[in-house]
Amino acid sequence: MERNNQLRKNFIWNILGTGFNAFNSLFFLVAVTRINGINDAGIFTLGYSTACIIYVIGTYAGRIYQVTEPNKNITNKEYIINRIITITLMNIFVLLFCLFRNYDKSKIIVFFLLTFYKSIEAFSEVIYGVLQKNEKLEIVGKSLFAKSIVSVFMFIIVDILTKNVIISIISIVTVWIIILIFYDLKKSKQHINYLSKINWNNVLCIFKKGFTTFAITFLGLYIINAPKYAIDNYLENDVQTIFGIIVMPATVMGLVAQFLIHPFLNQILSYYEERNLKKLQHMIFKIIFTIFSFGVVASGLAYFVGTQVLGIIYGLDLSLYKFNLLIIIIASTLYTIGTIYSSVLTSIRETFSQFIIYIIISIFALIVSNVVTKQFNLNGAVISYLLIMSLQFCIYSIYTNIKLKLVFKENNL
Repeated sequence: MERNNQLRKNFIWNILGTGFNAFNSLFFLVAVTRINGINDAGIFTLGYSTACIIYVIGTYAGRIYQVTEPNKNITNKEYIINRIITITLMNIFVLLFCLFRNYDKSKIIVFFLLTFYKSIEAFSEVIYGVLQKNEKLEIVGKSLFAKSIVSVFMFIIVDILTKNVIISIISIVTVWIIILIFYDLKKSKQHINYLSKINWNNVLCIFKKGFTTFAITFLGLYIINAPKYAIDNYLENDVQTIFGIIVMPATVMGLVAQFLIHPFLNQILSYYEERNLKKLQHMIFKIIFTIFSFGVVASGLAYFVGTQVLGIIYGLDLSLYKFNLLIIIIASTLYTIGTIYSSVLTSIRETFSQFIIYIIISIFALIVSNVVTKQFNLNGAVISYLLIMSLQFCIYSIYTNIKLKLVFKENNL
């Protein structure tokens, strides 16, 4: 009974924390659009998307790898040391990226601060991994919930008072650092032996063993944002804002996937290790069916009331983008189902094949997004988004089902 109550608390707080954190980017973009204008919103949108991609360098192998590590040879302290290295690389990378793109000084500052904010989130993730391994997902949810609520309020208040995006981003960073120090680290310290000797081979081992997981996550985020970089190459900041607005509801689909997959990672791994194909397939089917059902409802809402609601939220006339929004929702539903299959493959340590898959999709995304966006402007960006997501869904759904059947067939099951 006590374990069931803890699982319920973990599930509820994980939903609340992950949910509010996922919606932060929505609130930030709304605030910047209304307070600072459509041009600043375009810069913020691309900067935030870039920070999210670079964030993958910070999390590297990710919490899924940390929680489901089979041999348990790497200590929590070694994971933390590895994370300090990766978040340092994050901030170096964004500066090099901005210099390569030849951005002006104010744009570089926005990109750097947003990446620094995500680097604090990346460090929090390694602490969350420690807590989740010790069945403390409830604490993770509470932390994310507090950070999300307070940072949104701080961002909006500071931006209203200063009309300055840079100062507003600094307020977010401050909130995350304070909660990290006084809540996350305090709650996790009993599970971390800070005095233990560091095995640097283990620290480096995370880079080696987690490379393919890192690569597919990095490339996965790139393919989602490939149309944004095509817009940055050929179109204006105001177009970037419009695309950012109509693609924002797609993040809800990713949020649904996180709600459903994270609490069941250990169970999926358990079914796989037990070679219980029937239960494993049944669990995957239920998760995917839920996402598909949600996608159908979301598509209907997007078509009939989506642009009106978004127009009210952002204070812009978006009536011309009804079909664009519908296409985005359909595409994101397909992509989300694909990410569920990806999470299953990652849990069973099937990563190199995913690396190859994402290289193929990324090359496709780079070519298609630039060619189609240059030719058809915003409509081209939306079409390229659909094509990219459809390819990802098709490859993952086919490969995962074939892989599972082959594995269990080899074990005569």
